[in-house]
Amino acid sequence: MGAVTVLPTFLSANKLLVFVCLIVLSLKEGYATAEAETHTIHVASLSPSSVCTPPATAKGLDKKSSLQVIHKHGPCSQLHEEKANIPTHAQILLLDEVRVKSIHSKLAKNLGSVNVMKKDAAANLPAKDGSVVGSGNYIVTTGLGTPKNNLRLIFDTGSDITWTQCQPCLRSCYKQQDPIFSPSSSSTYSNVSCSSAACTSLNSATGNSPGCSSSTCVYGIEYGDSSFSIGFFAKEKLTLTSNIVFDNFLFGCGQNNQGHFGGAAGLLGLGRNKLSLPSQTAIKFKKIFSYCLPSSPSSTGFLKFGNDGLSKSVKFTTLSTIPGGESFYGNTIIAMSVGGKKLSISASVLAAGGAIIDSGTVITRLPPTVYSALRSAFRKQMNHYPMAKSLSILDTCYDFSKYSTVSIPR
Repeated sequence: MGAVTVLPTFLSANKLLVFVCLIVLSLKEGYATAEAETHTIHVASLSPSSVCTPPATAKGLDKKSSLQVIHKHGPCSQLHEEKANIPTHAQILLLDEVRVKSIHSKLAKNLGSVNVMKKDAAANLPAKDGSVVGSGNYIVTTGLGTPKNNLRLIFDTGSDITWTQCQPCLRSCYKQQDPIFSPSSSSTYSNVSCSSAACTSLNSATGNSPGCSSSTCVYGIEYGDSSFSIGFFAKEKLTLTSNIVFDNFLFGCGQNNQGHFGGAAGLLGLGRNKLSLPSQTAIKFKKIFSYCLPSSPSSTGFLKFGNDGLSKSVKFTTLSTIPGGESFYGNTIIAMSVGGKKLSISASVLAAGGAIIDSGTVITRLPPTVYSALRSAFRKQMNHYPMAKSLSILDTCYDFSKYSTVSIPR
């Protein structure tokens, strides 16, 4: 298998240690110095904040087609997790490693598709191959049903189907902050039949063949950390914003769920499969969406659908298709630089296998030869700062406790 690069979301720095994988991609309250090819950042901005501070740009955001994105463990979240349940950096990195291994396994096709359900069984234990892990850090609020139920869902570009926990819980449901969705209380809910094309499509979206219970389609999906959701595949009214509503939205109504979802009600699938949200809303949005992740857990971001208000000055790169992972969003990296100096890395090495843009992965992964070149160049330009102890796979850390500002190579 070719090299796979997974682009990151965010992991906050702690104890004033800055990790090399994060510095170049997640700078808070900093500014660029063009002539020196560096970013200057205020060290105080790296410390976690207990106050939710939305960015100034959020005030001018068009809310007609946008959802607010928040970090599920930050002060902007209303999930109210107990501190004991908030994962440590080490635990986050461990879950992240599990997710990446799951992605690699899926791409390599080392595991075959196994049925999650036996016939006429609505809640059996899931297969052990599954799809990518669904323990992302960012959540959005959407409305489901009639009357509308507001549900906070993890948004995930690496997953395809959308699902939420549903009453009754036949075996188990994990603890969530919002009331669990009740299909019987909605006038617009309907189950999908086993013979429908939508039911057949579950195989490609979940990696598992659908089941059938009394002619009703049953879905099942397991993630790389053994989190899973099993239940009825259904149609329902989906409300994204006050003026954007979709009837007959296909989703999973999970009646047997377990996993690391941090109090969220379920998952919003933004992949490229035809059962994903972008595909189901393609007539209106033409499969176009954009997102800005919070620069820190104490800030907010947005998830915007469609291209209304897109500036003509926006620079973009063409997305690519990943062999063996057609539902992922791919990109081709042709070069890398540190401090304005291009690294001596063969373009063929960078392009091999392509790169995956994944909202649920925390740390960027690079092929060993590429990472070695990047690390060497970065350390050379940072040699005037004292290094700190490594943390797990993060082997290039610095102690900024005696500095008020620091300059980081771009």
